[in-house]
Amino acid sequence: MNHRGVYLVALILSATVAMAGADSYVIDKNHSSVDFSIPHLVSKTKGTFGDFSGTIVYDAAHPEQSRFTGTIDVSSIDTQNERRDGHLQSADFFDVANHPSISFASTGVKKMADGQLHVVGDLTMHGVNQLVTIPVDILGTGTNPMNGKKQVGLVGDLTIKASEYGVNSWENFKAVLGDEMTIEIVVEANAG
Repeated sequence: MNHRGVYLVALILSATVAMAGADSYVIDKNHSSVDFSIPHLVSKTKGTFGDFSGTIVYDAAHPEQSRFTGTIDVSSIDTQNERRDGHLQSADFFDVANHPSISFASTGVKKMADGQLHVVGDLTMHGVNQLVTIPVDILGTGTNPMNGKKQVGLVGDLTIKASEYGVNSWENFKAVLGDEMTIEIVVEANAG
């Protein structure tokens, strides 16, 4: 075996050992939320996505080895206004018929000095993929007393520009809405 082969085997073994202490979790949709807000004239409009899923591989001892993935069903958008929700699902904004989901897959995690995690990954929305960094705070880990499963809780938020994803085709967009959309993710996840 040449040096490259030895290096590859060593890399795979070290990654396997590093992930040995990690636990895999599935997002509990009933105890999690994906909310957003966007400037509207002189105020803000808020909403939520009711249907989403995701998995987390988290190792408290080696958080930089963690992995995060998630998918949002865009048709589940809810701004407490049915007419507005329909407009947001149209081609003027999210174009649900052609782009039914928003997805995120982490590509790296960096632990900051204050314990916060900076989760870097690919955010795909409206057919556009952008590399983003989501600051994530681990709220806690423990065991659910109802089912005995391990749990992890976290919160993350990021601000993106609708224009960078093409979610701004409405002719009145600039006159009525701001470009920056803030997304807040609160997660409670259970070991699978």
